[in-house]
Amino acid sequence: MILIRSILYNVAFFIGTFLTVFFGMVTLLGPWHWPVRWVSRWARLMVWMLRVLCGVELKVIGRENLPAGPMIIAAKHQSTFDTFVWLLLLDAPAYILKKELFNLPFWGWIARGCGHIAVDRVGGTLALRGMVRAAKVRIQQGRSIIIFPEGTRSNPGERIAFFPGVAALAGLGVPVIPAATDSGRLWGRRAFLKRPGTIHLSILPALPSDLPRTQWMELLAKQIEEETDRLYRLSETGGQCCG
Repeated sequence: MILIRSILYNVAFFIGTFLTVFFGMVTLLGPWHWPVRWVSRWARLMVWMLRVLCGVELKVIGRENLPAGPMIIAAKHQSTFDTFVWLLLLDAPAYILKKELFNLPFWGWIARGCGHIAVDRVGGTLALRGMVRAAKVRIQQGRSIIIFPEGTRSNPGERIAFFPGVAALAGLGVPVIPAATDSGRLWGRRAFLKRPGTIHLSILPALPSDLPRTQWMELLAKQIEEETDRLYRLSETGGQCCG
């Protein structure tokens, strides 16, 4: 049954994505919020289909930790699910993505139109400065920034060193919000099967802004990894993740 449901979802996912990108070309004729709104509808449909076809629910913990106005979300990354769920939770967020994705035909054009930010992970200081400048512009537009500090998807229980780019963004003067998830438990990295259950997304309080960079990075990684571990333990024991 899981296999059949996963086949149905994957087919729907790829067809829905293709149609969204194809017809989304029209939105590129307007301002950035046109393609963002269009893609956000796709994200909402994908989450709905994941629940209907695969029995995967979403439970968000800590919404009260989201401040008013722009913010930077430093999120754990275990699944493709993480790349679109924030379109449901925030108003027109801009993602920081590896630059190779922007070279994809059609999809890359939509990503650029949405105002997402390309970063060259091996580009050194110049690439980092370009990312920060672009993020500053998005924040001035009233948009939040989504960054995955690991730079790639990790497997459940795997620890990957965080890239320093997230610390550079901390100097932009908006709250940095850590976020943990156990999405990889049901939708693994490059996994075809989508297992039924509940994906938990835990939004933590903003990090203090007055710490030295090294200490700040250590605290960010510690909070995200410890909360991710906690979500896994609670899921495995059938416990409740929140009150």
